[in-house]
Amino acid sequence: MSVKQKQVAGELTTMKKKKKKLSSSDLQLYSLCIIPVLLVFIFNYIPMGGIIIAFKNYKFNLGIFKSPWVGFSNFEFFFKSNVFVQLIRNTLFNNFLFIVFGIAASLIVAILLFELKSRTATKIYQTLMITPHFMSWVIVAYMVYAILNPNYGYLNQLLGLFGIENIDWYSKPNAWPVILTITTIWKGVGMDSVVYYASLMGIDTSLFEAAEVDGANKFQRTIHIVLPSLVPLITILTILKIGGIFRADFGLFYTVTQDGASGNLYETTNVIDTYIFRTFKDNAMGNSYGLTAAVSLLQSVVGMILVIVTNWASGKIDKDLGLF
Repeated sequence: MSVKQKQVAGELTTMKKKKKKLSSSDLQLYSLCIIPVLLVFIFNYIPMGGIIIAFKNYKFNLGIFKSPWVGFSNFEFFFKSNVFVQLIRNTLFNNFLFIVFGIAASLIVAILLFELKSRTATKIYQTLMITPHFMSWVIVAYMVYAILNPNYGYLNQLLGLFGIENIDWYSKPNAWPVILTITTIWKGVGMDSVVYYASLMGIDTSLFEAAEVDGANKFQRTIHIVLPSLVPLITILTILKIGGIFRADFGLFYTVTQDGASGNLYETTNVIDTYIFRTFKDNAMGNSYGLTAAVSLLQSVVGMILVIVTNWASGKIDKDLGLF
């Protein structure tokens, strides 16, 4: 072994010894993690024991562990439902629209805000667009109803100016995927665009200066600098959203549609979460708690599988993309 190799080996040994020693600052940082880790364990992992309800006919007086075991009966009730295909189709299709158009709208808004030179104007626009995020779906439902009311809605009044007869939107199921998508984007685009906007603020300004010197216009700078810099973030957020594609926002599908307008809109708005709620409310099955737990477990497992598969696929395209 040469002298240089011995020096390198000695340095590596010294580094390993240093790593084994924990400084007081390291101990302080580790101690700060104790409470968060403990909270996650208590509130996220210990309650997982309740998953067993999905395989039982839960009874209040018997409790979780003494309730009679029913195996996969709760899952069978859901799979054998006469609206099972409709539920899966509506849930996946509507969520697909929300993800695609929601991400596109958030990107456009973030890029437009990034192009603004006035910081005051940027803050005003961001505040106005973020405000709907904090509104409950009940308030949003009344706003939508004020627009779509069959007799006095603002949209029908506008159509009346062009000689078009009033449309009963709450009996037009095919229109509601579009209506719900617009409502979702309006409510969430402000908050979602903040994440992309924050990422844009981290781009090296020298790249824009060099592009400007080369004669690139705003559109070319957006295509060749802005969008490529956002690809990793877009991929991560898309993976996370796909993980929840098997779930539906109950407030959106139940309140905004006025409970499916008494069944008229079920064809396109009856999703897994609203179906479980109606089953529980109507007590169509004695073991409603078990059914709810079974479907929730199914949604979680499918969501986890989708996240893993999507992350694996993104890693195949580019090793730097993905969550892990």
